[in-house]
Amino acid sequence: MDRLVHGLAADATIRIMAAITTDTVREAVRRHGTSPTTTCALGRALTGTLLMGASLKEFDRLTLKIEGDGPLEGIVTEAVTGGKVRGYVRNPIAEAERKSSGEFNVPGVIGKGMIHVIREAGFDIGLRKEPYIGSVEIGSGEVAEDIANYLLTSEQIPSAVMLGEKLMKEEPFVRCAGGVMIQMLPGFDENHAVMIEDTILHAPSISRVIEEGATPEELLSMTLGLLDYQILGETPVMFECGCSMERARGLIESLGAEEIKSMIAEDHGARMTCGFCNEVYELSESDLSSMLT
Repeated sequence: MDRLVHGLAADATIRIMAAITTDTVREAVRRHGTSPTTTCALGRALTGTLLMGASLKEFDRLTLKIEGDGPLEGIVTEAVTGGKVRGYVRNPIAEAERKSSGEFNVPGVIGKGMIHVIREAGFDIGLRKEPYIGSVEIGSGEVAEDIANYLLTSEQIPSAVMLGEKLMKEEPFVRCAGGVMIQMLPGFDENHAVMIEDTILHAPSISRVIEEGATPEELLSMTLGLLDYQILGETPVMFECGCSMERARGLIESLGAEEIKSMIAEDHGARMTCGFCNEVYELSESDLSSMLT
């Protein structure tokens, strides 16, 4: 099972998060039928959104929107408390020529544009607060770098973000996926930041160590080097959507009697597809008629 851990390092001056998200990304690929490069982009966005959510003390939902002018046409991912995440891309079959290094060209499918992060809280206690929305321009198009740039530019949190995956040609297409996020808190030691930067620079690729079976804790050890750290909690992680037949019926009922009558007369039923998870909900003519009565 996928898992996320979070904790503190260096006398609580550094916040740390790491996750293995292999099964989560596999489920996203299964539902959306993404191309290889799009799989990398969506997988990194899903993992990054989970890590950002884990860094917050108070949140019910965190949404990451990457709106670029590349063939992908945009990514939307959303994490809620409890390690649940969902997401989609507007063009799941978008592709781009690989980089000269042979790596998948994620910046090529994302393009230039904006990143938006929306934090919402208060759902669980029935007191929905005004959402916080932060936005920055897409920098490199590499999801990890752009999330780190967002955290520094919009929230003034110096951060290191590493996201990675390995793909394979046969199903389930995703060999492994995961990520690490390190955030410097007020009062952090500049020497620790330099040490972490140097450790990351000389560390093996995160996708390689995950492929070799690394746990979230081992990812943190690889990133932090000699710094001691404490794990404060862990959460199982999964791709899960909040859609349901009940919600689908509610959406159709909200359209009003005249629209429902039109559906009966013209389509003899209704069919709805959830953008986040691709689940299809079908209502028959009799289902619609029962709404009217």
